[in-house]
Amino acid sequence: MKYYVQFMLICLFAVIGEAISTFFKLPIPGSIIGLFLLLIALQLKWIRLRHIHAVAEFLIANMTILFLPAGVGIMERWDAISDNIVPIILIIMGALVLNIIVIAVVVGFIKKHFEGDYKEVKRG
Repeated sequence: MKYYVQFMLICLFAVIGEAISTFFKLPIPGSIIGLFLLLIALQLKWIRLRHIHAVAEFLIANMTILFLPAGVGIMERWDAISDNIVPIILIIMGALVLNIIVIAVVVGFIKKHFEGDYKEVKRG
Protein backbone atom coordinates (compact mmCIF):
# COMPACT_ATOMS: atom_id res chain seq x y z
CA MET A 1 0.00 0.00 0.00
CA LYS A 2 2.86 2.39 0.80
CA TYR A 3 4.18 2.11 -2.77
CA TYR A 4 0.84 3.27 -4.17
CA VAL A 5 0.79 6.24 -1.82
CA GLN A 6 4.38 7.16 -2.73
CA PHE A 7 3.64 6.84 -6.44
CA MET A 8 0.47 8.93 -6.12
CA LEU A 9 2.42 11.61 -4.25
CA ILE A 10 4.97 11.82 -7.07
CA CYS A 11 2.14 11.82 -9.65
CA LEU A 12 0.36 14.58 -7.72
CA PHE A 13 3.35 16.87 -8.18
CA ALA A 14 3.51 15.95 -11.87
CA VAL A 15 -0.18 16.77 -12.33
CA ILE A 16 0.17 20.07 -10.45
CA GLY A 17 3.14 20.97 -12.63
CA GLU A 18 1.21 20.07 -15.78
CA ALA A 19 -1.74 22.17 -14.62
CA ILE A 20 0.50 25.18 -13.97
CA SER A 21 2.20 24.79 -17.36
CA THR A 22 -1.13 24.50 -19.17
CA PHE A 23 -2.94 27.24 -17.25
CA PHE A 24 -0.19 29.83 -17.65
CA LYS A 25 0.76 28.59 -21.16
CA LEU A 26 4.40 28.25 -20.14
CA PRO A 27 7.07 26.94 -22.54
CA ILE A 28 8.37 24.69 -19.74
CA PRO A 29 7.01 21.12 -19.63
CA GLY A 30 4.70 20.39 -16.74
CA SER A 31 6.78 17.43 -15.64
CA ILE A 32 9.79 19.72 -15.09
CA ILE A 33 7.67 22.18 -13.11
CA GLY A 34 6.33 19.27 -11.06
CA LEU A 35 9.84 18.01 -10.28
CA PHE A 36 10.87 21.52 -9.27
CA LEU A 37 7.82 21.76 -6.97
CA LEU A 38 8.71 18.37 -5.50
CA LEU A 39 12.25 19.61 -4.86
CA ILE A 40 10.89 22.71 -3.12
CA ALA A 41 8.53 20.59 -1.02
CA LEU A 42 11.42 18.34 0.01
CA GLN A 43 13.69 21.29 0.81
CA LEU A 44 11.00 23.01 2.90
CA LYS A 45 10.26 19.66 4.57
CA TRP A 46 6.60 19.75 3.58
CA ILE A 47 7.16 16.13 2.65
CA ARG A 48 9.94 13.89 3.84
CA LEU A 49 12.23 11.86 1.65
CA ARG A 50 10.93 8.68 3.27
CA HIS A 51 7.48 9.52 1.87
CA ILE A 52 8.70 8.96 -1.73
CA HIS A 53 12.05 7.16 -1.41
CA ALA A 54 11.14 3.59 -2.38
CA VAL A 55 9.20 4.49 -5.52
CA ALA A 56 11.71 7.18 -6.50
CA GLU A 57 14.54 4.64 -6.28
CA PHE A 58 12.54 2.24 -8.45
CA LEU A 59 11.82 4.92 -11.06
CA ILE A 60 15.47 6.00 -11.19
CA ALA A 61 16.66 2.39 -11.49
CA ASN A 62 14.29 1.82 -14.42
CA MET A 63 14.72 5.19 -16.10
CA THR A 64 16.00 3.71 -19.37
CA ILE A 65 12.66 2.00 -19.94
CA LEU A 66 10.94 5.39 -19.66
CA PHE A 67 12.95 6.68 -22.66
CA LEU A 68 11.77 3.84 -24.89
CA PRO A 69 8.63 5.65 -26.18
CA ALA A 70 10.75 8.64 -27.24
CA GLY A 71 13.09 6.34 -29.16
CA VAL A 72 10.18 4.64 -30.87
CA GLY A 73 8.74 8.06 -31.75
CA ILE A 74 12.02 9.02 -33.42
CA MET A 75 12.03 5.81 -35.43
CA GLU A 76 8.39 6.31 -36.39
CA ARG A 77 9.02 9.86 -37.63
CA TRP A 78 12.37 9.13 -39.28
CA ASP A 79 11.19 10.51 -42.63
CA ALA A 80 10.60 13.93 -41.02
CA ILE A 81 13.92 13.87 -39.17
CA SER A 82 16.21 12.44 -41.85
CA ASP A 83 16.34 15.69 -43.86
CA ASN A 84 17.79 17.50 -40.85
CA ILE A 85 20.01 14.75 -39.42
CA VAL A 86 23.31 16.64 -39.87
CA PRO A 87 22.15 19.77 -37.97
CA ILE A 88 20.62 17.55 -35.28
CA ILE A 89 23.88 15.65 -34.81
CA LEU A 90 25.88 18.90 -34.76
CA ILE A 91 23.56 20.37 -32.12
CA ILE A 92 23.79 17.21 -30.00
CA MET A 93 27.59 17.12 -30.25
CA GLY A 94 27.85 20.86 -29.48
CA ALA A 95 25.60 20.47 -26.45
CA LEU A 96 27.68 17.49 -25.30
CA VAL A 97 30.93 19.46 -25.54
CA LEU A 98 29.35 22.47 -23.85
CA ASN A 99 28.05 20.26 -21.01
CA ILE A 100 31.48 18.71 -20.47
CA ILE A 101 33.11 22.16 -20.37
CA VAL A 102 30.55 23.56 -17.93
CA ILE A 103 30.85 20.51 -15.67
CA ALA A 104 34.66 20.81 -15.70
CA VAL A 105 34.50 24.52 -14.80
CA VAL A 106 31.97 23.93 -12.01
CA VAL A 107 33.94 21.01 -10.54
CA GLY A 108 37.15 23.06 -10.70
CA PHE A 109 35.42 25.98 -8.96
CA ILE A 110 34.01 23.74 -6.23
CA LYS A 111 37.34 21.99 -5.66
CA LYS A 112 39.18 25.32 -5.49
CA HIS A 113 36.74 27.15 -3.21
CA PHE A 114 35.09 24.49 -1.06
CA GLU A 115 37.45 21.55 -0.77
CA GLY A 116 39.83 21.87 2.15
CA ASP A 117 43.24 20.42 2.73
CA TYR A 118 42.76 17.10 4.41
CA LYS A 119 45.39 15.64 6.68
CA GLU A 120 46.53 12.22 5.71
CA VAL A 121 45.47 9.58 8.20
CA LYS A 122 48.23 7.10 8.95
CA ARG A 123 47.08 3.61 9.69
CA GLY A 124 49.31 1.32 11.47
